[in-house]
Amino acid sequence: MKTLYLIRHAQSHANAGGAPLPDRELPLSDIGRRQAAELVARLPESKHSELRPQENSAPPHGKPSSRSVFVSQMRRTRETAAPYCRHYGIEPAELLCLNEFSYLPFDLIAKLSPSERRPIAQAYWQCGDVDERVGQGADSFADFDARPEAFLQQWHQLPDGSLLFGHGIWIALLAWKLLGFQVASPADMAAFRAFQTALPMPNTAVWTLSGSCREDLRLVFQSGPAAE
Repeated sequence: MKTLYLIRHAQSHANAGGAPLPDRELPLSDIGRRQAAELVARLPESKHSELRPQENSAPPHGKPSSRSVFVSQMRRTRETAAPYCRHYGIEPAELLCLNEFSYLPFDLIAKLSPSERRPIAQAYWQCGDVDERVGQGADSFADFDARPEAFLQQWHQLPDGSLLFGHGIWIALLAWKLLGFQVASPADMAAFRAFQTALPMPNTAVWTLSGSCREDLRLVFQSGPAAE
């Protein structure tokens, strides 16, 4: 059986209500940087890179092997992983299938406040067209849906104990798929949105994904951040 760790990024500039930035460029907020630093103690240990065992050799009894760390292409996931990676001397690798759902293009929301962006987002979800793209460079839901699906096709190739720093809605869609549901119609989108918004998903939430094959994968919440 293999176990992977899925971690939602720490509080971002956008989560804190900051001015819009292109999705891939969003940094962590001050609170987010503290959360990322505190996350090191909540994640499983890893050997420092200079102490890695030689290839094909077993780690010493009781010693954790060096862990693989994966991030999405979004800056906030790399910044969340950074304290852990610095602590253990690990270089994270990008995994494109972890990318966030970017359905509102920056050109559309660049000059809008959070309250002004909210009706646009609500209209998108109410429409429920899985193939709709709101603007140039935006994802359709079908685009996004393909990412957790691609992950499920390759999760068994990732090293046991890997840490994957990603996004809350991505983890929610993975959970939806593992429950046997799909998103192929407006009704499906509405049902998933209700599920996703009701699912507790604090910044730096840690989940474990364990199993031997797709059919027996279990996604379990492990911990959230300390109260601010």
